[in-house]
Amino acid sequence: MAVSMRDLDSAFQGAGQKAYPFGLEIWRIENFRPVPVPKSSHGKFFTGDSYVILQTTALKSGSLRHDIHYWLGKDTSQDEAGAAAIKTVELDAALGGRAVQYREVQGHETEKFLSYFKPCIIPQEGGVASGFKQAEAMEHQTHLFVCRGKHVVHVPFARSSLNHDDIFILDTKSKIFQFNGSNSSIQERAKALEVVQYIKDTYHDGKCEVAAVEDGKLMADAETGEFWGFFGGFAPLPRKTTSDEDKTDVSFPTKLVEKGQAEPVEADSLTRELLDTNKCYILDCGVEVFVWMGRNTSLDERKSASGAAEELVRAAERPNSRIARVIEGFETVMFRSKFESWPQTTNVTVSEDGRGKVAALLRRQGVNVNGLLKTAPVKEEPQPYIDVTGNLQVWSVNDQEKILIPAANQSKFYSGGCYIFQYSYPGEDREEYLIGTWFGKKSVEEERASAISLASKMVESLKFLPAQARIFEGNEPIQFFSIFQSFIVFKGGHSSGYKKYIAENELPDETCKEDGVALFRVQGSGPDNMQAIQVEPVASSLNSSYCYILHNESSVFTWSGNLTTSEDQELIERQLDLIKPNMQSKPQKEGSESEQFWDLLGGKSEYPSQKLAREAESDPHLFSCIFLKGNLKIGRVVSFQMFSNEYIVTRLICTKVLCFGFYNKFLSLQVSEIYNFTQDDLMTEDIFILDIHSEIFVWVGQQVDSKSKLQALSIGEKFLEHDFLLKKSSGETPIYIVMEGSEPPFFTRFFTWDSAKSSMHGNSFQRKLAIVKNGGTPLLDKPKRRTPVSYGGRSSVPDKSQRSRSMSFSPDRVRVRGRSPAFNALAANFENPNARNLSTPPPVVRKVYPKSVSPDSAKLASKSAAIAALTASFEQPPPARQVIMPRSVKVSPEAPKSKPESNSKEKPISIRIESLTIQEDVKEGEAEDEEGLPIYPYERLKVNSPDPVTEIDVTKRETYLSAAEFREKFGMAKDAFYKLPKWKQNKLKMALQLF
Repeated sequence: MAVSMRDLDSAFQGAGQKAYPFGLEIWRIENFRPVPVPKSSHGKFFTGDSYVILQTTALKSGSLRHDIHYWLGKDTSQDEAGAAAIKTVELDAALGGRAVQYREVQGHETEKFLSYFKPCIIPQEGGVASGFKQAEAMEHQTHLFVCRGKHVVHVPFARSSLNHDDIFILDTKSKIFQFNGSNSSIQERAKALEVVQYIKDTYHDGKCEVAAVEDGKLMADAETGEFWGFFGGFAPLPRKTTSDEDKTDVSFPTKLVEKGQAEPVEADSLTRELLDTNKCYILDCGVEVFVWMGRNTSLDERKSASGAAEELVRAAERPNSRIARVIEGFETVMFRSKFESWPQTTNVTVSEDGRGKVAALLRRQGVNVNGLLKTAPVKEEPQPYIDVTGNLQVWSVNDQEKILIPAANQSKFYSGGCYIFQYSYPGEDREEYLIGTWFGKKSVEEERASAISLASKMVESLKFLPAQARIFEGNEPIQFFSIFQSFIVFKGGHSSGYKKYIAENELPDETCKEDGVALFRVQGSGPDNMQAIQVEPVASSLNSSYCYILHNESSVFTWSGNLTTSEDQELIERQLDLIKPNMQSKPQKEGSESEQFWDLLGGKSEYPSQKLAREAESDPHLFSCIFLKGNLKIGRVVSFQMFSNEYIVTRLICTKVLCFGFYNKFLSLQVSEIYNFTQDDLMTEDIFILDIHSEIFVWVGQQVDSKSKLQALSIGEKFLEHDFLLKKSSGETPIYIVMEGSEPPFFTRFFTWDSAKSSMHGNSFQRKLAIVKNGGTPLLDKPKRRTPVSYGGRSSVPDKSQRSRSMSFSPDRVRVRGRSPAFNALAANFENPNARNLSTPPPVVRKVYPKSVSPDSAKLASKSAAIAALTASFEQPPPARQVIMPRSVKVSPEAPKSKPESNSKEKPISIRIESLTIQEDVKEGEAEDEEGLPIYPYERLKVNSPDPVTEIDVTKRETYLSAAEFREKFGMAKDAFYKLPKWKQNKLKMALQLF
């Protein structure tokens, strides 16, 4: 698209360079020109005006996404509305021609638009042409509002406006009443309370009473009587009648029209191939109207297509129709869902050319365009976001029972088996639990169902407090690998279900035999996250990006691909200690293999070199789930709004199906996306789904009934099956069940999380009502510590043998989780000197300080663990093999002398190991501060600070420290710190409670 400077309004220069929430920008149309609205007036709209709104969001990829809305007040003129529509096209051009553009009509705004102005917008009468008659400057008048979902609409102050289905807010001079219709949901009532708080703060300076009135409860309540007194006394409400505003034309025929043509495009079904990159099209779906703009269309053509869509909704007398304009290559989920087929990726070449030309034009005008062009950041190693020093128990599932696996073998799984694992780790003020199931690729359905049932009973016995996980082989998340640290998957299986299936289907048993040939692919990012996966013992199973272990009864080979690193090759020796611990290996380099190596694989053949792709984490999406109980009549059509990404789905709708047959009744589920979500959106009475593509989380509130809690996994499975975001998610995507009050850190990282809000009281409607009434936050009781619960004859707290995790380099040795690498190395010096030397470095155990453990107590615990480690090394019998320290690690023969503790703040613990100690010489005049970033004291930047800073990037807290305080805390300058590997940075930040 060709763009010249004359096409761009000067008011849009420099727009879209800051991410939301600081990047929300608004312009009001005055004399057909956009005029910036100051941030102090954001959220104040006048019914007689038109506005242009830009939201800029930073994506995980590092790029910026832009959403443009133009809002039309009910009294705005057609000329101003037309000017707003045209200016959004110009603004899109200024941003590179890839933004989605929405038409917003007062009272019928999209959920995305309303999310920018939480909890609501209440437009005021007047406008620029009428001199902005300020409602708040006048004497307070009684108003009646209706809350429909997230929409707040002013209605006539009359009894006839009330009904049983909605929430109403009566705003009087001295008191605000919330009338809860008997058919309204608890979530709708809670959202309405936020509106009540907004009205109280905005129009009453926070100084008025609040009352909640329940529909149908005729008790002798003074506040109820006072409410009905405003309507002349109580009288039964009539049934709600369908008004023009409630009507939606769900049966309107969908048609695709090329811009400038009168007749729709002729086709048996809508497919992507119908859209020409050189043209603009209008997709008319009744309530929704989409304008699709090809990448090669001009700015004038796009303006013309937008004008045609405006004329369409006006000519057809559809003032409530929404218009969305999308650019080729950047289509929304809702637009793509209208087509019978849509390829996962199109052949459109999306370059930065258009954005670059605009940036060059603006730069010549003296405008700062640093935020206009963004490049993707360097991919970082994924973090587990969980304390890895906890205790692990693993059971294999055999028919209908679970069998405890000894600690030395608990990380060895079979592809034909199902497993249950329980991991306990220190939380903020109590021990936390994660209970999960793992299904091998060749496992049978009966044992999968048995594993889920057994795991659910374990969770239920602990009062639903543990988080729960469902994991399939090949789709394991980083948390799973970090918990197991060294993980091996063998082919075959030993369960009765697997053996029966093999026998009935006359299939070969793939279980490893002692004299058989076996090939393992070694993968992972380090000693605390490494796996060995058994694959077919043929040459085509090799990959130049991985290392492999090949063995039979008498020989062991290690093979390193040409694209592997020294770190990859180090993992071979570590995994070899578990797979074939008593045999000397024969190293093989790609391209120089021996004939014996190829003979074991059955001869040479071609093999790939690209690393196996894993599902990448995407930007998170939060969905609320509301059950709609009751029997549905056969043939009844249930309406749903796809434009706002809100669905009401039952078995009666052929597409977008998500149904459940609980309690011998039809039970439909309303799923609605929550944009720009926060922790406060999680209601204790409901269920929510957090979708990050590579994993999904089903969050269950404390006040959800037990039967619904037991169906949480089914809800997650149906959500994946439905594929709401049209990302072609796998049905084997990991699912986590997260209970309110016990949220794990790998879930809370997607929020600005306050653990106090997730206490035993929860974020309930009654709690919100108490806050609004009392004008403050009620005190929260700390949750009680869980007591061990026994099931299956065993305590949920591991015994002494189970508390110790098996050493990854020898089944005979015991590794205590949480022991520092220095003392692991020191203990290794006392091992049997006559054992065979394989030059295998010991596994590195990351030390993670829980939030509830101070550095002082952590240091004492570390010293105690060291003494225990030294004692254990003398008491244990000599192991069968010796582990030699790598040359880069040197340990002092004498333990460092302890220094007297001072009252000053402790610095990070320093260990005398050269490979772990960080030394940095600070140079004179070195630049250390982030340019343009504000500076805050360390005490306000800590995770558990009593006075936290809110307007910061919580993933980079350390960047807001001053240069002097940064050097004091980290012992080095900022430049030196950012040269460290990411895992080392995070380790230092964890110790300082900045992560």
